[in-house]
Amino acid sequence: MGNICGKQPSSFSSPGRPLGTTPTAPTTASVPSSVTPNKSPKAVGGPPRRLGGASEGNASTSSASNSPDEARRKAALAAEARAQGSKGGDLSKKLAEQRKLTHRATLEEASKKNLREREVDALTEALRNT
Repeated sequence: MGNICGKQPSSFSSPGRPLGTTPTAPTTASVPSSVTPNKSPKAVGGPPRRLGGASEGNASTSSASNSPDEARRKAALAAEARAQGSKGGDLSKKLAEQRKLTHRATLEEASKKNLREREVDALTEALRNT
C-alpha cells in the first residue's frame, strides 16, 4: 500500500531528449542465476523410421507396400473407419435430421415451436390470474 497524500516524482524531472531519438540503452544486462547454459544438447535416439506402420523388419520388403497409392488407400480406409465409428449418438442423429430439412422447413418448425411456447405462457398467465 502506498501513501495517498504523498508526492509522486514529476514526469518532467529528468532532462528530456529531442524528438526522434531513442532513450539510451543500458550497456550490460544482468542474467538470472537460475538460467544456466545447457552443457549437452539433447539427442533424439534411434534410427530414422518411415511413417505408415512399416517396422524395421518390414523395411526390406517390396516397394509396392510403400507406394503413394497404397498410402492413399490406407488413409481412405482409416477415414472410412472413423466415419463409421462416429455414426452413433443422439446429437449426431439430431444433426442428420436437421441436415435433411430445407431452410423453409427449419423456419416453419421454429415458428411452430415459438407459437407453442406462447400458448403455454398464455395458459400459465391465465391460471395465475384466476
